[in-house]
Amino acid sequence: MSIIDNRKAYHDFFIEEKHEAGIVLEGWEVKAIRAGRANIKEAYVVIRDEEIFIFGMHITPLISASSHVSPDPTRTRKLLLHGREIARLIGKVERAGFTLVPLDLHYSKGRVKLEIGLAKGKKLYDKREDEKKRDWEREKQRLMRARA
Repeated sequence: MSIIDNRKAYHDFFIEEKHEAGIVLEGWEVKAIRAGRANIKEAYVVIRDEEIFIFGMHITPLISASSHVSPDPTRTRKLLLHGREIARLIGKVERAGFTLVPLDLHYSKGRVKLEIGLAKGKKLYDKREDEKKRDWEREKQRLMRARA
């Protein structure tokens, strides 16, 4: 079940592979995510010291969050993947010119997971081409409905 998705990522990047990662969260963050107060549109994924982190993911704290915790909405959060997956991603990002992009925040077996994509940036002409294809598909559907 998806909580929030990043449609902007599909517009700006060609997504080659997708990986599901766990996130290290605090209690107030999980409560806020369950209430739908998360945003990953401006977030990005970085590799540091053979670990993967997400920056810029904004989680708005609930008013009823614990009083002894001082929430930081945009703190850096660690992503959890298997070692061999991390090694493969590091190799692709460093050698092949790929980047890691957050795609989707969702539940899996009751846990909050983040789907990250191994992506290459689109040029402006690629974006225009995709828009033309979408418009043509929409127009084709309209014509098919008009005939039926």
